[in-house]
This record gives sequence, C-alpha cells and structure tokens, in this order.
Amino acid sequence: MTERRLVGLIGTNIGKSLSPFLHEDAFAAAGVIGHYHLMDVSVLPGRRLEDLLAAARTAGFAGVNVTHPFKEAVIPLLDMVAAEAREIGAVNTVVFDRNGGTTGHNTDCSGFRQAFIEALGEDAARAQAVLLLGSGGAGRAVAFALMSLGVAMLKIFDQDAARAAGLCADLIQRFGAGRCELLSDPEAAAASVAGIVNATPVGMAGYSGVPLPTRLVQPAQFVADVIYTPIDTEFVLAARAKGCRTMNGGGMCVHQAVDAFRYFTGWTPDAERMRRRFETALAEREAG
Repeated sequence: MTERRLVGLIGTNIGKSLSPFLHEDAFAAAGVIGHYHLMDVSVLPGRRLEDLLAAARTAGFAGVNVTHPFKEAVIPLLDMVAAEAREIGAVNTVVFDRNGGTTGHNTDCSGFRQAFIEALGEDAARAQAVLLLGSGGAGRAVAFALMSLGVAMLKIFDQDAARAAGLCADLIQRFGAGRCELLSDPEAAAASVAGIVNATPVGMAGYSGVPLPTRLVQPAQFVADVIYTPIDTEFVLAARAKGCRTMNGGGMCVHQAVDAFRYFTGWTPDAERMRRRFETALAEREAG
C-alpha cells in the first residue's frame, strides 16, 4: 500500500506560494502520495493560529510550515522548540509526532544562508557592515544567518523599534557586543554598508512599495530580498538596474523547503530537483 503524508502552510496572503509544488514533487520522488495544504488566514476569516494548529494535529498532518505573521507567535503554542529555533526566536517549521506532540524548527536561517552563499558568495558579507530591514520572524532568521557569515556590524531597522531592540539584544547575547547597531533612521546608514537585506513584507504582492528609497542604493552594494512573490521585487529590480549584485527570495524558498521536508519526513530531498521544480512552477505562475 502506498504511503500517504499530509503537510501544509499556515500564514496570510499565501495563495501564490510555490511550497505545494516543491513538497508534493519531493513526495512523488520518494514514492509517497503527499499533499501540501494551504491554510490562509486572509481567506479564512476568524481562524486563529491556535485553531489551525489544532486542526492540523487532529487531521493527522506530519507537520506544517508557518509564515508571516506567525513565526514568533507560534512558539508558546508548541510542546518543544529546537535549540537553534529558540535561539533565533522564530519558528517556520512545526513537526507533529505520532502522539500529536509539536516541535518547532527554523529552516529560514539555514535556507537564507545557503541561498546567500550561492547567489553572492560566502565572503560577500564577511568583515563588512550590512543593513537589515525588518526584525520579525524572517528578519531574525536572516540576522542569525548573516552573523554566521561573519558580518562585522549588522545595522538593524524596523518600524517597530521595540522589536528591533529585542533582536539586537539577542544577537549581542549570542555573538557579543559590538556587532549590532540599532537604527532609528535607515537612510543615514545606507551609504556606509556593503549590502542591504530586506526582510520586511514590503514589496510582496499585497504589500506594495519599497522598504527603502532606491535612490540610496549604491552600485557597489549587494541587495538581497527574502520575498519571491513577485520573484523580483521593485527593490531588487531597481538595485539590479544600478549594477548591484542582487539576490531574490527564490533560493531561500528552495533551501528552507529542503530542510523542512527533511524534518517532516526524515528523508533528504534532491535540492537540485527541488530547484528545477521551483523554476517550472514559477514560470507557470508568472504565465498564469
């Protein structure tokens, strides 16, 4: 009898997510009938994160991914949180055990790190100052990834100053003082950094605009974005037009999915196959 697995994604504005294509293809490659179910609170009015987690557990899900705006809010709802995810302060992957127990993991950090290395090079941020826009769930994962890549000074801005201060404090506790700076105005710091990373939702479908005036971007800088819907945000396109080296959110999507699938199933999927499936699914989405 063919094995069956059920996983999914909880978040808002996720109707164009490509995660179902990646995970269902990986299930097919493993000879398993698998379904990846989207639970979009923007089209499920009144549904709370707690309700959706409970429903997934009752339905026999192997696990769920969690995205904006729930990556931090999910933590107190879980039975266990893996050490790295607890340190980062954000969870994007929840695994259900056979008894319904929940364990949270973070694959955004490893996914961003691997994508950054592939797109920009392992040394692109080493011993450099980098401006990080956004300190929510994605921003926390990106911050820890950048610190692991050797950033000398991470300058953090978020419109929620308290949230940014909390991230900076956590980074200082983990990596020591002197490598994190809290900004009240990102524009003043933009010219003095080697690169800029957008970890806010600004630029995503449904969140129009740019996270920083593009006139501030310099050709010698790298610019990275965690967003892949659209695949190239207005911010990335403007930076590329100036001659910047750029990174969109596609690589991070693929690599976090590789790691999440491993947590869900215990099997390591073919990352290159998953990348090809991402590209074909993206082309189909753009054409449609």
